[in-house]
Amino acid sequence: MAKYSTGGGSGDTGGSCELCGATDSSLETVEVAGARLDVCEECAQHRDDANPTSTDNTGGDGRDSDRDRKRKAAQNTARVQDATKGDSTHWEESGTNYDDDQLPYLHPDYGKRLTEARQDAGLQREELAAEIDVEESDILAVEQSRATKAGVGGSTITKLEDFLDIELADA
Repeated sequence: MAKYSTGGGSGDTGGSCELCGATDSSLETVEVAGARLDVCEECAQHRDDANPTSTDNTGGDGRDSDRDRKRKAAQNTARVQDATKGDSTHWEESGTNYDDDQLPYLHPDYGKRLTEARQDAGLQREELAAEIDVEESDILAVEQSRATKAGVGGSTITKLEDFLDIELADA
């Protein structure tokens, strides 16, 4: 069974590695996870200052390095975003309109106001969406008071206000 150093001992480990417990006459003192331990040659590779020298980017233990894991995660995220958003030609050709279509400050109960106004007009969400030429999902997001999170533009709010004669934006 392995012994673990508490740093208060005399330094005599009885000739056994403080990580794996192997009996070895040639122990060296290294820092492992911030603790100074007397370890065998095999366990010395786990010391804090050990730098991986392998060319497989695994640090010698079969696992990807932190940098490689982050790079792969970014690539996977980009692939997922591309797959869920479709192609990017729209953004490449016409750009974004963040400055021209900013979401205004909305009234605290803007979702409830829209839902009531739509129902009073006798319209389903899909009918309202077709009337004002916006996505039904944007209308749902506004009704659920999550317009900002869903990325609904200010032009959609303006169309809803104009068509239903209501105020959703805080003046």
